[in-house]
Amino acid sequence: MSTVDRALTLLDLFSESRPESGLSELARLAGYDKATTRRFLVALGNHGYVEQDPESRKYRLGAALLRLANVRETTFPVTDLVLPILNRLRDSTAETAHFSLVAGNSMATVMIAESPRANRVSLEQGERLPLHSTASGIAWLAFAPDKTVQRILAKPLKPLTSKTETDPERLRKQIETARVNGFAVADQSHEDDVHGIAAPVFNANAHSSGAIAVATPVSRVTPETAQQIQMAVHQAALEITNVLGGEPHKIFTNANKEAGQ
Repeated sequence: MSTVDRALTLLDLFSESRPESGLSELARLAGYDKATTRRFLVALGNHGYVEQDPESRKYRLGAALLRLANVRETTFPVTDLVLPILNRLRDSTAETAHFSLVAGNSMATVMIAESPRANRVSLEQGERLPLHSTASGIAWLAFAPDKTVQRILAKPLKPLTSKTETDPERLRKQIETARVNGFAVADQSHEDDVHGIAAPVFNANAHSSGAIAVATPVSRVTPETAQQIQMAVHQAALEITNVLGGEPHKIFTNANKEAGQ
C-alpha cells in the first residue's frame, strides 16, 4: 500500500457513527503507529481534508471535502434529483417540506420547499436540527446503527420546549415506534406551535442517511391531514432513496405497504 493510500485510509475511518476520533483511536483502527498516524493527519490537515477540535483535540473531516462534494454535485446533481420530489411534496400538502442529511450529532437542512401560505413554518438552508427533538432526527435514528443510537442517547439532551423528550428510555420508544411505522412525528418538541412528520432516506447499504419532512403549524393539523402527510412523506422518502441509488430497509418498505392497505 502506497503512502497516499495509507493516508487516505484514515478518511474512511470517519463515519456517521464516528464523526470525530482522537489520535490513539485512529492509529488503532488503521493499524498504524501514532507517529505515522500523526504525520498523515498533519498532511491531510494542511490540505483541509481533516481538522482538529482545539478543545477536545479530536479530528474530524475538513471543509475541503465540501468543496469536492460541490464538484461532484456538478456531475451527479443531488439538487436536480431531489428538489422536484420536494416540490411535489410541498404542493400535495401545501406545507413546508425540507430535506436533511445527518451531520455529526444533528441534521443539516439541505433543501427547503416553503409553503405558499402566509402562515407557514420557515427554515434556513444549512440550519442544524437536533436529532432528539425533531421528526427528521427521530426518523433517521430509527434506522441508524444501534451503537449510534446508544451514543446519541448517552449524551446530555437539551430541552428546547416544554414538550421536548429528554429521557433516553422514552426516546428509545419513540425511535422504535418510528421504525415500525416508517415515519416519525414531532409535536412541538423542537419549536412551539410546529408539528413535524418525517421519514428516513436510505443509502446503498439500507442505512438511513437523511430524512425528508413536512413542517406544519399546529393549528392546521387534524387526524386527516396528519395521515395524508404521513403517506406523502413516506412515498417521497422512497422516491428520493431510489433516485439517489439507495436501498430502502425492508421494515420501511413493508410499513409503506401496510399504510396503503
